[in-house]
Amino acid sequence: MTMVVLRDVMVMMRDGIRLATDIYLPGDGAWPVLLERTPYNKCGTNHADRSAAQPVPRSKPEVAADFVNAGYAYVLQDCRGRFASEGEFTKYVYEAEDGIDMLEWLRLQPWCDGRIGTLGLSYGAHTQAAMASLGAPGLGAMIMDSGGFASAYHSGIRQGGAYELKQLTWAVKHAALSPRTAADPIRKAALAAQDVRNWMHINPWRTGHSPISAAPEYEDYIVQQWADECFNSGWQRPGLYARGHYRAFPDVPMLHVCSWYDPYAMSTPQNFQGLTAGGRRAPGRLVMGPWTHGQRSVTYAGEVDFGPSATLDGNLALDYTALRRTFLDHHLLLKRDVPDPLPHPVSLFIMGGGPGGRNERGRWRHGGCWRFFSAWPPPEARATTFHLSPDGSLSAGMGEQGCLSWDHDPAHPVPSIGGAVASGGAIIPAGAYDQREREGWLACPQPGRALADRPDILVFRTARLDQDVTVVGPIMVRLYLSSTAVDTDLVVKLVDEYPAGADGTPGFAMNLCHGIIRARFRDGFEQPRLMLPGQVYGFDIEMFPTANRFQAGHRIRLDVASSHFPHFDVNAGTGAPAGQDPGDPVIARNTVHLGPPYPSHLILPIVPDDA
Repeated sequence: MTMVVLRDVMVMMRDGIRLATDIYLPGDGAWPVLLERTPYNKCGTNHADRSAAQPVPRSKPEVAADFVNAGYAYVLQDCRGRFASEGEFTKYVYEAEDGIDMLEWLRLQPWCDGRIGTLGLSYGAHTQAAMASLGAPGLGAMIMDSGGFASAYHSGIRQGGAYELKQLTWAVKHAALSPRTAADPIRKAALAAQDVRNWMHINPWRTGHSPISAAPEYEDYIVQQWADECFNSGWQRPGLYARGHYRAFPDVPMLHVCSWYDPYAMSTPQNFQGLTAGGRRAPGRLVMGPWTHGQRSVTYAGEVDFGPSATLDGNLALDYTALRRTFLDHHLLLKRDVPDPLPHPVSLFIMGGGPGGRNERGRWRHGGCWRFFSAWPPPEARATTFHLSPDGSLSAGMGEQGCLSWDHDPAHPVPSIGGAVASGGAIIPAGAYDQREREGWLACPQPGRALADRPDILVFRTARLDQDVTVVGPIMVRLYLSSTAVDTDLVVKLVDEYPAGADGTPGFAMNLCHGIIRARFRDGFEQPRLMLPGQVYGFDIEMFPTANRFQAGHRIRLDVASSHFPHFDVNAGTGAPAGQDPGDPVIARNTVHLGPPYPSHLILPIVPDDA
């Protein structure tokens, strides 16, 4: 088969802007077409385009060639304002209409046989969800990997009213890679002169006062995102709010792929659940692994190793390219001689079950295995309540009435030690880590100190488990809080706590998932309501989902604090709206109330081992 390549075909959008498009064809004739739209350079290389057998990432043209050899035309397009495309880039804003225009153009090409699929990772998944929110006529299948906002306000740009600071590190990196920067040596030098670490404590960034002031189109959207703190119509438009547009999505086969330590670990299962309901007939598939963003071909996340079963490669398919190709062959091309590569609707990696201790590379051996379910959340899961007690216990029975307090000092926030994040680089590392402060990490004044020993964190633990407990699904926390401040944050974190060894070696406190709520949004995200100091309020906190086996001898642990930095911006406690000068920060004395009449509790979805 002789591949034909058409480079930099300029496809016109409805407003006259032309987007640079590379087209890879198997030869003459009409072919099924795969479309990938990206802001990361259609000729570039993505860190996730590798396999266990070939760990060096391959370029997008090389990936395109794989699909061409399998009989597909592959179309790669630079998003508006990125690399070779015209126009001005405003993150997320134009992807719905540009995607629809591109889809219409494809359907008119003589080399398109009418069968069109889309695929892409991260922003490449956002572009798909945005397009599908407007109906995407003619689309035949979708593979959304680690992206596609179910609701960017609730997870991805903001969460619980707080702002995700990965947006800052992304903007700094990609402002430097923009076409305007490449063409302007003065702008390039101004951006290169900034150290984003020095700016992470600045809340908020303002027009003309940020490390990206030399790139005003990037600064403008950051300033607007950060300040836009209420859930308004802007957050509900196509591209940012898929769950408000599920009815418009085409009823076509969809593969949703993500991982437990990914910023889209909440969006991806929500999209799968919403897009396989309501009488839809086309099959949907959900895959959730133990990885960080796109790293499906390695066995570890952060400093924790999950064993040889952890990779997608060799467990769910030969590799990711093979999985996508067979999914499309079966569901888009309807090749009945190609079996469905994922016969079960839901494939989840259940973390845990390993021997503990560190392997030869210094990573903690947590282990795990794949399990398969008929739906999300797993119908076998049973919601089980664990009550928080004044003695620091976490148990099925409600403890005595009482309260526990801590001081939240905005000048000294609780550090983010791993977690579900991406685009943070060395500033906001992702994955599973022993929960202790580390040399060189932000907000870690005492390297080596366990977070459980910080005075600004409350820790609640079960007794040592006498049998394994497997938690799979979404997690909720209900807390009752009073504060001396008019506003504060509540941050919760679920931890698998290994015991110390008999030889005196320390245990390991492995972060699983988190949740956050800004107090002024306790009654809804449409309108902030400040607190009255000293009054007790109830807070419902939606945590990220997880899948973990807590082994016998371990403890289930819940940490409660008022900051999670630099994953999120820090609440100054003054009640000032986001995007405005908060004034002098307030040290908030926060108190969680426990037992009757304030039954603060954690709800875990527990799956029996024989399910």
